[in-house]
Amino acid sequence: MDRQRSGRDAEAFALHYLRAQGMRLLARNWLCRSGELDLVMLHGDTVVFVEVRYRRHAAWGGALESVDSRKRGKLIQTAQYFLQKESRWASHPCRFDVVAINAGELSPGALNWIQNAFDS
Repeated sequence: MDRQRSGRDAEAFALHYLRAQGMRLLARNWLCRSGELDLVMLHGDTVVFVEVRYRRHAAWGGALESVDSRKRGKLIQTAQYFLQKESRWASHPCRFDVVAINAGELSPGALNWIQNAFDS
């Protein structure tokens, strides 16, 4: 339960930060059979699929390193399904961002926002 709460807190922190950067929320925790999209946002006219990763301990690698090729594949598949279901966004340019937050307090200094983190 504590882990889920930490994840929700990190996601809320990332959402607040990204909104302050001028992004607009389209969907949060969007689920389908292939996976979940933490945040789907609009940055200008670009649809941004944001994966939020939080790690309390770096023993198994940091937050950013946890987005491996398998996870990227699932995110791409889920994003494609999102665009099929939410067709009004299908003609917009898209990108994948990662917000990585490593151990410590949730503060702007602990947040690493990687825009266009991987190619679709």
